[in-house]
Amino acid sequence: MILFFIMAGNSFGTLFKLSSYGESHGEAIGGVIDGCPSGVALDMEAIQRDLDRRKPGQSAIVTQRKEPDEVKILSGVFEGRTTGTPIGFAIFNTNQKSADYSHIKDSYRPSHADYVYDQKYGFRDYRGGGRSSARETAARVVAGAIAKQFLAPISFQAYVSQVGEIILDKTYDQLDLSLAETNDVRCPDSEVAAKMEQHIKEIKKQGDTIGGIIDCVIKNVPVGLGEPVFDKLHAQLGKAMLSINAVKGFEFGSGFHGVTMKGSEHNDAFNTDGSTQTNFSGGIQGGISNGMDIYFRVAFKPVATVLQSYDTIDKAGNAVKTQGKGRHDPCVVPRAVPIVEAMAAMVLADAFLFNKTQSK
Repeated sequence: MILFFIMAGNSFGTLFKLSSYGESHGEAIGGVIDGCPSGVALDMEAIQRDLDRRKPGQSAIVTQRKEPDEVKILSGVFEGRTTGTPIGFAIFNTNQKSADYSHIKDSYRPSHADYVYDQKYGFRDYRGGGRSSARETAARVVAGAIAKQFLAPISFQAYVSQVGEIILDKTYDQLDLSLAETNDVRCPDSEVAAKMEQHIKEIKKQGDTIGGIIDCVIKNVPVGLGEPVFDKLHAQLGKAMLSINAVKGFEFGSGFHGVTMKGSEHNDAFNTDGSTQTNFSGGIQGGISNGMDIYFRVAFKPVATVLQSYDTIDKAGNAVKTQGKGRHDPCVVPRAVPIVEAMAAMVLADAFLFNKTQSK
């Protein structure tokens, strides 16, 4: 008897829902968005700008795969406005170099999904990681960019706050976040950004990789988004962030630092208008937004593919030695900034629409 295993978990969201498809070296990647309200005037240039922020080949510190990442809307939009029907879209792959991966078709790269895919499905697409490739996140960026447009004036701003041991030691309210897009690292401090960029270049020369942290702040959030108990807003944000390739950690508000404080210090005292004098809660209390800024941090591991010789095993369990090849990011965080924003926007879009279904 032949056992068949199918891949579940290709959709995100409940009311605002993205189902993505495609592989890194397939014909195309893309998705279907369900639940987008009708009548939203789409700014296609804004969607493309977010894709351009994520696309490969944009600077010397990211993978040199050259992809235009131009999105083609296939359905759900008429005369520039959403119709309320499913929005189908495609982003065609144009610069695959599958031969770069032929040397690992019978072996497993450490800390990749290669081994577990083979064990779970009995078969894997070894070209660039196939479905496990971070290239899939381009579909998320499209959905997030659309969510941003109907959620306005809610705004989403992510930026790089750490690369390796180089830390931007300032909180988001001490920074001009508009400066994040003025350098290749997407750090809103030019001096720290220069150090980060130089460090990434040095790591790249060694054929190695380095991790980092992305901070994100969401402004103009109304009170009342999120559901208590299992669907807490911060729990949904955590799931969204941890679904991104290479993410190893998530914290919001005071996060792990909060354990060093006393309750009397950590409590956010109220102002008479319902706002709070501090915001250690990170804009969410009891799983529900309280109208203050939502802010959180996301930790990304070093990219697993290193362009060095390494020990591993093959399909037969034999010890073998191989070497990383091809085009890879030495540090993923500069390109992950729009992905973090996109996932946050999808979470809030879902919560926003759910609130609309409830009567008071």
